[in-house]
Amino acid sequence: MYFTNRVDAGKQMADQLLKYKEENCTLVALSDGAVVVALQIANALECPITMLLTEAIEAPGEEQAVASIDQSGGYSHNSSYSTGQHEELDMEYHHLFEQKKMEKMSLMHRLIGHNELINKKLLKHHTIILVSDGLGDVSTLDAAALFLKSIKYNKLIIVTPFASVDVVDRMHILGDDLLCLSTVSNFMGTNHYYDDNNIPEHPIIISIVQNIVREWKFKEKPGFWHRQKTDKQ
Repeated sequence: MYFTNRVDAGKQMADQLLKYKEENCTLVALSDGAVVVALQIANALECPITMLLTEAIEAPGEEQAVASIDQSGGYSHNSSYSTGQHEELDMEYHHLFEQKKMEKMSLMHRLIGHNELINKKLLKHHTIILVSDGLGDVSTLDAAALFLKSIKYNKLIIVTPFASVDVVDRMHILGDDLLCLSTVSNFMGTNHYYDDNNIPEHPIIISIVQNIVREWKFKEKPGFWHRQKTDKQ
């Protein structure tokens, strides 16, 4: 299944997610492209968008990332590898992995600056909708699951326009519900499934999400909604 662009994919998924419009939902985008997809869903569900930044930790000779690290420092192993495989890789490439962790964390902190992309307190008791623009391996989902582990959310919904067979299996395990428009047996890379891969530059995406989170935090302050109601009277 192919899509015109990420806006097209987001609108198609939004139509199938309207059942969650009356719930207290928050979208968590998993990449720059996912933010473009999530904006279409947010418009339909009238809910805020946050973003979980993750960076892959790769090992020489391995096709998939062996782990991921998020902006809070959470380090998750790729569940596609066995425990024994991770132990062997960690022993062989320990110093390389530690160096990559520091480099990736420094990169994410420079991008984020002093403003937040995601706030665990504001996710509490929400229905969280994880949004991707395409998933070829499980590492990003594993990273998101680790980040959300300490949050008491209502439900976890995982949505993506397309994903590999292994990823869909993982979605069933991690999520309370899922939406995948197309399961791909031979994943060719996310951009392959879009005719137009035009995405705003990374700093622009970061700024968009930070502004949404900043506004959302303001609205969550005690008395905000009471003042809004009073002003309308």
